Amino acid sequence: MCGNNMSASLPAARKATAAVIFLHGLGDTGHGWEEAFARIRRSHIKYICPHAPVMPVTLNMNMAMTSWFDIIGLSPDSQEDEPGIKHAAEYVKTLIDQEVKNGIPSDRIILGGFSQGGALSLYTALTAQQKLAGVTALSCWLPLRSSFPQGPISGVNRDIPILQCHGDADPLVPLMFGSLTAEKLKTLVNPANVTFKVYEGMMHSSCPQEMLDIRQFIDKILPPVD
Repeated sequence: MCGNNMSASLPAARKATAAVIFLHGLGDTGHGWEEAFARIRRSHIKYICPHAPVMPVTLNMNMAMTSWFDIIGLSPDSQEDEPGIKHAAEYVKTLIDQEVKNGIPSDRIILGGFSQGGALSLYTALTAQQKLAGVTALSCWLPLRSSFPQGPISGVNRDIPILQCHGDADPLVPLMFGSLTAEKLKTLVNPANVTFKVYEGMMHSSCPQEMLDIRQFIDKILPPVD
């Protein structure tokens, strides 16, 4: 998978001391999010928006499109592509390792994503051995939620700050999915570090206020170190 190591990225304007790795949604590429981050960028942060591989997606009548893993359905009891999700998470962990090799400590890396990419960012952060700075999870859900414990996770990211955002008019991933995800996350990590923001009238997309909230979250946990 992900044999295309292609990504859209914004290098830091000076020496990079932090990074944001952001995963796009189904059928998209990293370019749109690269443009969105260009508007809120900070000079010490590198932004990496990888492109998912192309694969047939069951939900879309097996049409081939960019996708991190297969999506079979969008209801809470839909079957999930467990091998695909785990495979994609391993790929994201290699992206984190690559930045660590480049000299950015893993606890100066925020992982994030939109929709399917947001789902993958949550799953990856909760299963990673690398201690991360935080997660920005937009208009998404927690995949393979039954694979997680009833109580807190035992991993290095049990205190991770999570900013979860959702539109109250989302027709694709209903707000209820976001609310249920936030409640589940509060049982898995320190609940004081889980922030769930809802945007009035926002559909399955982003909005300027959401991007400002993301910038504030990034500024708080990835301040300049020099």
